[in-house]
Amino acid sequence: MSGAIERDIVEALIAVRDRAYAPYSHHPVGALVVSESGTRYTGANVEVAHYKGLCAEASAIAALASAGERELREVYVIGPGEHLCTPCGDCRQRIREFASPETLIRVVDAEGRLLRRYTMDELLPDSFGPENLGRPSTMGD
Repeated sequence: MSGAIERDIVEALIAVRDRAYAPYSHHPVGALVVSESGTRYTGANVEVAHYKGLCAEASAIAALASAGERELREVYVIGPGEHLCTPCGDCRQRIREFASPETLIRVVDAEGRLLRRYTMDELLPDSFGPENLGRPSTMGD
């Protein structure tokens, strides 16, 4: 797949992935999200002994929401290897909560090379979101 990722995004992804706390899985993951304001938030996975840790995407989205922002423009995910490290089901739903139809999700290899690009509908087809509960959504109908 073509499409180079900006060097500063790759550097931020590698840096946050390298700060992950993954003593059990030894599978460090980093995420970077871009909000509606253009602000970038990063997150790494944080594992705990009872195996209910925090995914990198959830960590980055928590930083976005904690800053008072509510919409994702872009999501980047980096794992430790050459294979796809796509968001888990729980993170796909978290991304969906803050996504719009224009939100792009990019998964890169350990060196920051683009492996795959998704729209929200491709990542989580026929999804359940705020509008299913009678609340406004950025996804539309």
